[in-house]
Amino acid sequence: MLLGYGEQIEIAEVAANVAVNRRIHFEIDPFALLAAHKAARGGGPRVLGYYHSHPKGHPVPSATDCEHSTGDSRIWAIIADSEVAFWRDSGNGFAPLALRVVD
Repeated sequence: MLLGYGEQIEIAEVAANVAVNRRIHFEIDPFALLAAHKAARGGGPRVLGYYHSHPKGHPVPSATDCEHSTGDSRIWAIIADSEVAFWRDSGNGFAPLALRVVD
């Protein structure tokens, strides 16, 4: 999960992938996701988005990723071949986002 404040990602928090076939799908552990939302209600960082890898692909949304697009405007970071690309879930697929590292 990508956690932070405003539009700034502060933490990339690991959550278990509970998908039945983890080699080709990802499904965030719902207990971890609910805990993150609960912590945000208490003043902690909010869930800005999610990250996952494409071990044998490219850092672009796959057809499966696009099928799961909800339009919630969350950020998806996709990691592939030592590269990370950021995307905004628009509901009609994903729009690329620019990365800016802040110290």
